[in-house]
Amino acid sequence: MSLTDLKRKLPKNRRKAVSVDDFIEDANNYAFGKKSLIDGEQPQQQTTAEFIKGLDKNSAKVYRRATFTLTEKSISQLDEINQNSNIAKSKILRILIDDFCSKSSSAQTKLLNKKRK
Repeated sequence: MSLTDLKRKLPKNRRKAVSVDDFIEDANNYAFGKKSLIDGEQPQQQTTAEFIKGLDKNSAKVYRRATFTLTEKSISQLDEINQNSNIAKSKILRILIDDFCSKSSSAQTKLLNKKRK
């Protein structure tokens, strides 16, 4: 075997420079099963149906435990929704949070001010 056999036949693919923030964001996207932003792909907006499908516990989504303090009235209302719809309470809360976040900031403020009274 001669040294010519050790020559590289194909040039290496040049990777473009990536900032640390972009690298970390891309790693997060990879962890959540989203497409890479470094390769030039743009993120796609999720439809409501896709979001609700993603709320399924059997999906690959990451869930974290959280503790909330609710009033007795809120708990009874949540129980009633749970019994009528046969949907898990945590999924109901995720749907309501997503619905709230999809509203405009003025609509959010209006709802928040309504609840304070």
